[in-house]
Amino acid sequence: MSRLGFRALSMASVLALSACATPRMHSEDELNSASLACGLSYGELIQDEEEKKLLIMFRAAPSSEHRSCVYKWARKQHLKLVVIDAINFPEEK
Repeated sequence: MSRLGFRALSMASVLALSACATPRMHSEDELNSASLACGLSYGELIQDEEEKKLLIMFRAAPSSEHRSCVYKWARKQHLKLVVIDAINFPEEK
């Protein structure tokens, strides 16, 4: 195999592996920074410890701008966005 062919094959391997990057656990500070940058409040973004690839947004009726911003951040971090927008807590008696 020529040097050029080997180099092209090596580059293709690196690109393929980087597309399958393993998500990491983000700190609470990182998640809160992303929340604030997207116009959300503290604690509205969480990452599942068992399924690290899931980023969960807890917000009642998030706007399309909120969803889009968080989706873009999640994608850059190799995460899948899950939106929970209807949370009904039972009233205490």
